[in-house]
Amino acid sequence: MKELLDLVRRNKLFFLVATIAALVLRLLFVFRYPHIAGDTFIYGDIAKNWLNHGIYGVTDLPAIRPTLIRLPGYPGFLALMFSLFGQEHYRAVMIAQALIDVNTCLVVAGLALELMNQKAAKAAYLLTALCPFLANYTAAPLSETLAISCTAHALYYGVRGLKELNAGRTGALLWGLSGLWTAAGIYMRPDDILMLVPLGAGLLWLLSRPVAKTRTLLAGMLLFTTSLGPLVPWTIRNWRTFGVFQPLASRHAEDPGEFVPMGFNHWMKTWVVDFVSVDEVFWHVSGEAISINALPERAFDSREEYDTTERLIATYNQQLYIDPDLDQEFDILARQRASHHAFRYYVRLPFLRITDMWLRPRTEMLPLDLRWWNFSSNTSDARENWLSIFWAGLNLFFLLAAARGWMNWRLGIYGAVLISFVLLRSAFLGTLENPEPRYMLECFPVVLALAGGAFARKPCSNP
Repeated sequence: MKELLDLVRRNKLFFLVATIAALVLRLLFVFRYPHIAGDTFIYGDIAKNWLNHGIYGVTDLPAIRPTLIRLPGYPGFLALMFSLFGQEHYRAVMIAQALIDVNTCLVVAGLALELMNQKAAKAAYLLTALCPFLANYTAAPLSETLAISCTAHALYYGVRGLKELNAGRTGALLWGLSGLWTAAGIYMRPDDILMLVPLGAGLLWLLSRPVAKTRTLLAGMLLFTTSLGPLVPWTIRNWRTFGVFQPLASRHAEDPGEFVPMGFNHWMKTWVVDFVSVDEVFWHVSGEAISINALPERAFDSREEYDTTERLIATYNQQLYIDPDLDQEFDILARQRASHHAFRYYVRLPFLRITDMWLRPRTEMLPLDLRWWNFSSNTSDARENWLSIFWAGLNLFFLLAAARGWMNWRLGIYGAVLISFVLLRSAFLGTLENPEPRYMLECFPVVLALAGGAFARKPCSNP
């Protein structure tokens, strides 16, 4: 951290201008394009019930029902903001997120400095400050901005901890901080527990090297204790309240005993690839009708399958919910499709979902047509299409710059840990039936730190 602060002091004007630009960009989204919908109200409801009634639960009139569908990290943040600025004051929440995200820019620069050099750190700071994808989500009262910040901090301190071990020092404080930030990330989004895998793998690799085994084992104990220890109170609360062992949030955001249409979800995974299908089909269940025309051709392998799917959707549209019997029929259809095309189900579709989450324009929080490639759509303006294409190109620029930075610097075990995190998270997200681009944003601290390396030259080694 001292090196990063020294860099800021020596380049005060650069960091001042970049910081102002970062804040202006984020506040532009906050005041011009706020997005308050969907999960925001779930988080807000839990926060208000916790604040006003001391019950961590959802409103289920005429009572408040305890819940475990969300970990308490983001509802706790909202409760704090509501207590300071008033309930339903989501603009204050978004402004606070903008400030937190500006701090994340500095952490990404610190990560680039640890991996590469000062020029790369400055480039990473500027790229992160001007990244519209991170800025856009500060204008949405969702857990993404805080989860991204926690991820950046955890990886930053983890990389520093690995460097300390390589230098013959334990770095106990660094490993404790990495673990605590990981715990905070898990409390924001339970899939942040994946960070422990690459960090743990880095420690295992060091055990095979000529470094002090005791120090490495101590670092591992600190990391996992500080990461998982904070989950104990939540786990105990869930056991006492619901009689279930649930250290994280439930996989499909359901409370114990609540019906989840697993058959329908299974059927979605046999054909879904892009976010458009999530918006037009998956999110319609339950309560909104589904159009058979919203399904792409890959959702049917034969005329018989088309007729079966059309019948199931017509049944759903009549009742606007999926009961166990209808869910079982969807599951039968899904099993048939998966067994007939196993490679497609287990390999090709997950790969395409991952590709879509990485390469989409990331305009889902803006009032733009999701079918950005369709210039002939009656609902879209050509300017919106071109704006989406520009954002897609900008997203691709960040990814190519990250690849260039990775190839230029050959970052050894430290880079391997970061890339492993990106690959592991991508593989996990490819298994979901709802591929949402926002889920990949937690990889962007790595992307932007590596992208900084594309604008800095690695010093030549002495012969």
